[in-house]
Amino acid sequence: MAVEASHSWRDSYKGMSSDNINGLVLALSSSFFIGASFIVKKKGLMKAAASGVRAGVGGYSYLYEPLWWVGMISMIVGEIANFAAYAFAPAILVTPLGALSIIISAALAHVILGEKLHIFGILGCALCVVGSTTIVLHAPQERAIESVTEVWDLATEPGFLLYAAMVLTAVFIIIFHYIPQYGQTHIMVYIGVCSLVGSLSVMSVKALGIALKLTLSGMNQLIYPQTWAFTLVVLTCVITQMNYLNKALDTFSTAVVSPIYYVMFTSFTILASVIMFKDWDRQSPTQIVTEMCGFVTILSGTFLLHKTKDMVDGLSMSPSIRLHRHTDEEDGFGMEGIPLRRQETSRSI
Repeated sequence: MAVEASHSWRDSYKGMSSDNINGLVLALSSSFFIGASFIVKKKGLMKAAASGVRAGVGGYSYLYEPLWWVGMISMIVGEIANFAAYAFAPAILVTPLGALSIIISAALAHVILGEKLHIFGILGCALCVVGSTTIVLHAPQERAIESVTEVWDLATEPGFLLYAAMVLTAVFIIIFHYIPQYGQTHIMVYIGVCSLVGSLSVMSVKALGIALKLTLSGMNQLIYPQTWAFTLVVLTCVITQMNYLNKALDTFSTAVVSPIYYVMFTSFTILASVIMFKDWDRQSPTQIVTEMCGFVTILSGTFLLHKTKDMVDGLSMSPSIRLHRHTDEEDGFGMEGIPLRRQETSRSI
């Protein structure tokens, strides 16, 4: 047994599979398009505000601004790429790479919008890159699946059913008990719902992505009721996420919501993937620990990036500019132009 285990661990170090490489390329492309989309959309909002009523006070002049639509199309392309990435690579590889969209947004905001990036913010970006690289190099190979019914079997195993039941119970308790009392004062209430539901939505997105990939390769999965069941779960979860994420953004600062949501969403998603797809069963303890170290490195970089932006803004902004920034956040952006998340839909997902 020890010899077999040694061989299996050695085999996992032979390199990334073609599916993992495809997933990696799609995830990186998604990060670029989504990160860039927020900067382009903000430029469009700024141009529209110069000649019309600002979006933050009820204006819709940005709908006539081509630059805003370029940003919107870029975001859609990024989300499609992110959706496809889950069909090829495990969630433990794809989800943490969402942090790269924050880096791209921060870098483009520095270059295009002229917003200052503190030296510690640069260090935060570097930590995110190092952590992402660590995870990519040690991510498990994608599980070979030949039918959506195999994914359904994984989703209906006792371990994942127990996890799903615990998530749904926690979500209902938060929604009906804690949100009425603490929704306006405790940020973790709204974000908790988004993150817990998000972990289920990513598993369903992955199942749906696999079904579409197999269908396009000639094995029609649309004839199975499981495909449509996963589709229903995706729609329900995404609508719930968007609803409570919007509540969080409307109540609290974007600079606070974004990193906390990223941490909780990614943590629950990795946990769900480990339970459902048994990612860690195909890895050695050394690989698992290395992945966790990479994840913690990304978290550190994300918090450092946001914290230093708050420091710079707090020192440099006058009260009138702070008010202007608050209006920007009502438009859906912080002054720094950082995305609300690779967060929406699938990464929202």
